[in-house]
Amino acid sequence: MKKVIYNNSYITPTKIVCIGRNYVEHIRELGNEIPSSMVIFNKPNSAISNELFYHQADTRFEGEISFLIKNKSIVGVGFGLDLTHAKLQNNLKEKGLPWERAKAFDGSAIFSEFVPFYGDITKLSMKLYINNRLAQFGDYELMIYKPQTIIEEIEKFMSLEDGDIIMSGTPKGVGNYNIGDKFRGEIFHNKKLLIFAEWIVKDR
Repeated sequence: MKKVIYNNSYITPTKIVCIGRNYVEHIRELGNEIPSSMVIFNKPNSAISNELFYHQADTRFEGEISFLIKNKSIVGVGFGLDLTHAKLQNNLKEKGLPWERAKAFDGSAIFSEFVPFYGDITKLSMKLYINNRLAQFGDYELMIYKPQTIIEEIEKFMSLEDGDIIMSGTPKGVGNYNIGDKFRGEIFHNKKLLIFAEWIVKDR
């Protein structure tokens, strides 16, 4: 079973619950419709990685504020990358089929370490740099669905277990990447850097 690091200890998530279409400008950049209800999908434990690999030409990166859950509440925050096989996902959506082949493949959920967090969640923000260029910025205010609302909606039909991760959605600026690209993901609280991680894209 794959693990993530939280407060210098190893945690084994049973699943990663992902929120789609949670930033208006990201919805617009992909030409999607704003959903009438929350878009939720899962990635399995096997999707977790702490390394970023090149998969195929159409693979898209999506940086996200990610939350670690205990007792149905947020106890930690980290930076996450949700990888997507974009062309395959579009084909599946056109046919009304599930997204797992495009979203839940091995190595499609890359995480920094998680740090304990019990502060004012409204002050959280993220930045993603690629080759020292700012590619994405997002914060609490830009989210359509806020973290507590996300937890409440998930719990209506699916139990959040201790150690599970919520990926809260990606802001605009997503795109493809290449072998050798340098990624740096950062999470801030009230403009103070909480956690960062750096990855160099590797060839599989």
